[in-house]
Amino acid sequence: MGKNYKIGSPKVTIFGGSGFLGRYLVYLFSKEGWEVKVAVRSPKDAGFLKVYGVEGQISLLKVNILNEKEVEHAVDGSNVVVNCIGILEETRGRQTFSLLHSKFPGMLAEISKALSVERFVQVSSLGADENSISRYAKSKREGEKKILEKFPNAVVLRPSVIFGAEDAFFNRFAKLSIISPIIPIVGGETKFQPVYVMDVARAVIKSATDESLAGIYELGGPDILSFDELISLMLKIINRRRFVVNFPFRVAFLEAFGLELIRKASFNLIPSIITIDQVRQLHYDNVVGEKSLGMESFGIKATSLEVVLPQYLWRYRKGGKFS
Repeated sequence: MGKNYKIGSPKVTIFGGSGFLGRYLVYLFSKEGWEVKVAVRSPKDAGFLKVYGVEGQISLLKVNILNEKEVEHAVDGSNVVVNCIGILEETRGRQTFSLLHSKFPGMLAEISKALSVERFVQVSSLGADENSISRYAKSKREGEKKILEKFPNAVVLRPSVIFGAEDAFFNRFAKLSIISPIIPIVGGETKFQPVYVMDVARAVIKSATDESLAGIYELGGPDILSFDELISLMLKIINRRRFVVNFPFRVAFLEAFGLELIRKASFNLIPSIITIDQVRQLHYDNVVGEKSLGMESFGIKATSLEVVLPQYLWRYRKGGKFS
């Protein structure tokens, strides 16, 4: 790892580099010989990223994204800026869709352009739409528009649900299957096109180095399955039989409302299983559009779910790896 790194190598600044996708980006950029700056809230909690490179190759910068001077310092001198900061639900304080998905990306793109950054890559989300009933989806689209206004040749990647060893989707439901005979879901017929985390990371690397790429690209895997089918596939892989209960949207809205009241009353100590906005998102299929530019633009053959899921879901089987 990092064997091609030397003084004078191209530099990349990654915002959100300690997250699920971010750590794969740090690994791949380091492997390709880049000097990597990772902008994080707490460098001490991101120390594990250092092992992906050689001494001096990866630096962890404490950055408050509301502080323009700190953001400028993190960006200054970099050839490429990648932003993969995002949240799935809002909490009290500054963790809002508007700030993290819209305001900050726009500011970051403007700063990057002013500091002569060559390439800007934004990891957005499939389903980003200003006309959506979901605030999450609206904020993602608002952020895309601001980025392309400030940095016209930026690359915006819209992945579907990302899966991989540390994902928050399959791991979440697999853990639930261990303690509960029932797995509740909403929008059982909603279609998804899950994409492997390493495929998304490779698309980011390609976006950072290929000047012919610009605009919006939608990333999905080779499998298009309903929510219910995804849970059934997960249960098959971990060899567990569970009742999958698909709640109607009206019931789910009431449950989500109650759960959000409990979360707020506990000052976020009790997390929500599902939020009202997530219920709204499940009204829409999460698949790549027929006329959209996708994986083929990056020369990547998308990885199937059945190739990867058994590699990390085995730990949820009763007999573990030897089941």
